[in-house]
Amino acid sequence: MLLRISERLNVDNLKDYPTEIVAQLEALLTSGAAARPDPKRRNFYDVEASGRVFFIHAAPAGGKVMLLATWPTGSPLAEPSQA
Repeated sequence: MLLRISERLNVDNLKDYPTEIVAQLEALLTSGAAARPDPKRRNFYDVEASGRVFFIHAAPAGGKVMLLATWPTGSPLAEPSQA
């Protein structure tokens, strides 16, 4: 799905990631980014672009986004579990 925040975007950087990381997420969300909804949690998404995955919560209205985690694509966190 395509996730685009057209309202006034406000990213809460809960884990104090570098400014460049937050700016990359903001650019993705304002231009539109491919996102995978979390099947178990409403309004939670994995957004992946430019070698990085962002795990976010996007409020249904108001443009508020919480950056919960981020990691480089291809890291062990990005690989599905083989249980």
